[in-house]
Amino acid sequence: MEKRTINPWKWQNERNYVQAVEVTKAEGTLYVSGQTAIDSDGISSKEDMKSQLIQSIQNLEKVIKEAGYEIKNIVRLNIYTTSSEEFFTCFDAFQNWITEHNIQQASTLFEVKSLFETLKIELEATVVK
Repeated sequence: MEKRTINPWKWQNERNYVQAVEVTKAEGTLYVSGQTAIDSDGISSKEDMKSQLIQSIQNLEKVIKEAGYEIKNIVRLNIYTTSSEEFFTCFDAFQNWITEHNIQQASTLFEVKSLFETLKIELEATVVK
């Protein structure tokens, strides 16, 4: 698999995403449903945004690894949140995770009216191999 990022500007680098990712010679593509802060018993978190973000990341990692893919090969990551303002209070945790795994993903942030039950954030990914 070969990846090429397209960044006509530099400003997106501070926000830890790229404008586009081209993938060629991929062996497979994994489309991951939105992962949230739901525990292994199916119980939705009632914690704050940061706690839910961390659990959502952990759940996303678990699905990706279980499928035999690598975190660093996330090429698309959509973020759904019930509060952009609250999400940006813990954006550093998100950026640290992106940096730690050297992820270079195209991203879109959506503020939505609500998510399932008590959830505040959902991460939807496309991963290549």
